[in-house]
Amino acid sequence: MKALILSGGHGTRLRPLTYSQQKQLIPVANKPVLFYAIEDVIEIGVKEIGIITGPNREQVIETVSSVDWDAEITFIHQGDPKGLAHAVLVAEEFLDDEEFVMYLGDNILRDGIVKHAEKFRRLEPDSLILLTEVDNPQRFGVAELDKNGRIKRLVEKPKVPPSNYALVGIYFFKPLIIEACKKIKPSWRNELEITDAIQWLIDNGYRVEVSIVEGWWKDTGKPEDILDANRLVLDDIRRDLSIKTNAKILGRVVVGEGTEIDESTVIKGPVIIGKNCRIINSYIGPYTSIGDGCIIENTEIEDSVILENCEIRNAGRILESLIGRGVLITNAKSFPLGRKLIVGDNSQLVL
Repeated sequence: MKALILSGGHGTRLRPLTYSQQKQLIPVANKPVLFYAIEDVIEIGVKEIGIITGPNREQVIETVSSVDWDAEITFIHQGDPKGLAHAVLVAEEFLDDEEFVMYLGDNILRDGIVKHAEKFRRLEPDSLILLTEVDNPQRFGVAELDKNGRIKRLVEKPKVPPSNYALVGIYFFKPLIIEACKKIKPSWRNELEITDAIQWLIDNGYRVEVSIVEGWWKDTGKPEDILDANRLVLDDIRRDLSIKTNAKILGRVVVGEGTEIDESTVIKGPVIIGKNCRIINSYIGPYTSIGDGCIIENTEIEDSVILENCEIRNAGRILESLIGRGVLITNAKSFPLGRKLIVGDNSQLVL
């Protein structure tokens, strides 16, 4: 089995961060979201991975290539995003008439995809798609199931959902899906939709099975989704017992090599701090991720994601914030109140 991971798109819901970086490279618990997808497909035994790229192609290639993966990775440029089925057609030569898993690169699953891959191999359907129950199915592609739990119909963002089972964005396919993608026409969005290709399989008598995701799943398409995914991932970290500091460390905290934390700092986990940071007279509260090379001084941060090389001094209390790379935040005059921030890369804030 091969894997096709999608890392294209413009990420408009994550602007301003995505003006300067690809959305799948935004970190959750100090790891790019895309890396979770790569790890999941390697875990099921995939040795050949195709990564679909679009805007910021070189950035994706550089970031992925910085790791020695246990798989051969091929980068496939899609250009303008014209739909998920279009991405499959662009990758036709790479897929080479083999079965594959297609994984949208902005998804994170707590429990990975091992059991779903096993089900696909055991049942040998033409396609197996992952579904999960959601409270707001109007936001997603939704599956209508028959009394036997098989898919009758797929509906994209329905006003009146036929069920609360949403498509997760991970699909297993036999090579037949290539033909299906060639048979369909562009949707009202002028895109070739993978849901239409799967519906073509159903309408033409081919077997499409479902596999239900029981653990948590996050589509990290919006700032609040990044923060929520960060909380969920940090909930599973273990305490680093090798931390050398006189600071007050409470709960599960992980600290990268070369990071200095002074004795007047308090850190209450779950928290992850990257390499070569300096934390001075500050409070780092639960569900916070701080990237490499950051300086935090005289500041309280909680429930936030701070990307690499930020400098945050005398900034009061920062809550539920997503702060891009290389950001400078300082306090000019006033006594700070709690602030909620979504800040783009290389910005400067004087509060």
